[in-house]
Amino acid sequence: MTTGVRQVRCGDLLYLTSAASPQFTRPMTVRVIRALSDRHTYHGWLWIDAYQLGPTGDAVARRELYLMPAGAQWLTALPAPVRRTSSGSGR
Repeated sequence: MTTGVRQVRCGDLLYLTSAASPQFTRPMTVRVIRALSDRHTYHGWLWIDAYQLGPTGDAVARRELYLMPAGAQWLTALPAPVRRTSSGSGR
Protein backbone atom coordinates (compact mmCIF):
# COMPACT_ATOMS: atom_id res chain seq x y z
CA MET A 1 0.00 0.00 0.00
CA THR A 2 1.45 3.37 -1.02
CA THR A 3 0.76 6.38 1.18
CA GLY A 4 2.29 8.97 -1.14
CA VAL A 5 4.60 10.24 1.62
CA ARG A 6 8.24 10.49 0.69
CA GLN A 7 10.57 8.13 2.56
CA VAL A 8 13.15 9.76 4.83
CA ARG A 9 16.69 8.76 3.85
CA CYS A 10 20.26 9.36 4.98
CA GLY A 11 21.47 12.77 3.78
CA ASP A 12 18.02 14.31 3.39
CA LEU A 13 17.79 17.97 4.33
CA LEU A 14 14.51 18.60 6.18
CA TYR A 15 12.81 21.76 7.39
CA LEU A 16 10.68 20.83 10.40
CA THR A 17 7.76 22.91 11.63
CA SER A 18 4.73 22.17 13.80
CA ALA A 19 3.24 20.40 10.75
CA ALA A 20 5.81 17.64 11.36
CA SER A 21 5.30 17.57 15.15
CA PRO A 22 3.99 19.89 17.86
CA GLN A 23 7.51 19.96 19.36
CA PHE A 24 8.75 22.12 16.48
CA THR A 25 7.12 25.39 17.55
CA ARG A 26 10.46 26.92 16.56
CA PRO A 27 11.21 25.55 13.09
CA MET A 28 14.55 23.82 12.55
CA THR A 29 16.57 22.50 9.65
CA VAL A 30 18.20 19.09 10.00
CA ARG A 31 20.35 16.75 7.93
CA VAL A 32 19.25 13.13 8.41
CA ILE A 33 21.89 10.66 9.58
CA ARG A 34 19.48 7.71 9.53
CA ALA A 35 15.89 6.68 10.09
CA LEU A 36 15.56 4.65 13.28
CA SER A 37 13.33 1.92 11.89
CA ASP A 38 13.88 -0.40 14.87
CA ARG A 39 11.70 1.79 17.12
CA HIS A 40 7.97 1.22 17.36
CA THR A 41 5.86 4.25 16.49
CA TYR A 42 2.33 5.21 15.63
CA HIS A 43 1.32 4.81 11.99
CA GLY A 44 2.72 7.69 9.92
CA TRP A 45 5.36 8.69 12.51
CA LEU A 46 9.12 8.08 12.52
CA TRP A 47 12.19 8.46 14.72
CA ILE A 48 15.28 9.90 13.03
CA ASP A 49 18.87 10.52 14.06
CA ALA A 50 19.90 13.89 12.62
CA TYR A 51 22.17 16.90 12.88
CA GLN A 52 20.41 20.16 13.71
CA LEU A 53 21.85 22.85 11.43
CA GLY A 54 22.59 26.43 12.40
CA PRO A 55 22.04 29.52 10.23
CA THR A 56 25.28 28.94 8.30
CA GLY A 57 24.51 25.27 7.63
CA ASP A 58 26.96 23.90 10.20
CA ALA A 59 25.85 21.12 12.54
CA VAL A 60 25.14 22.60 15.97
CA ALA A 61 23.66 19.52 17.71
CA ARG A 62 23.00 15.85 17.15
CA ARG A 63 19.35 15.01 17.85
CA GLU A 64 16.99 12.06 17.91
CA LEU A 65 13.65 13.40 16.71
CA TYR A 66 10.12 11.98 16.50
CA LEU A 67 8.18 13.36 13.57
CA MET A 68 5.51 12.82 10.97
CA PRO A 69 7.28 12.78 7.56
CA ALA A 70 4.07 13.92 5.84
CA GLY A 71 4.51 17.29 7.60
CA ALA A 72 8.24 17.69 6.83
CA GLN A 73 9.52 19.88 4.01
CA TRP A 74 12.38 18.48 1.94
CA LEU A 75 14.95 21.09 0.94
CA THR A 76 17.37 20.89 -1.97
CA ALA A 77 19.69 23.52 -0.46
CA LEU A 78 20.02 25.47 2.75
CA PRO A 79 18.13 28.76 2.87
CA ALA A 80 20.35 31.83 2.59
CA PRO A 81 21.35 33.17 6.01
CA VAL A 82 19.48 36.26 7.18
CA ARG A 83 21.79 39.26 7.18
CA ARG A 84 21.46 41.54 10.16
CA THR A 85 21.91 45.23 9.71
CA SER A 86 23.65 47.46 12.19
CA SER A 87 21.56 49.44 14.64
CA GLY A 88 22.67 52.69 13.05
CA SER A 89 24.73 53.87 16.00
CA GLY A 90 27.08 55.71 13.61
CA ARG A 91 30.30 54.13 14.85
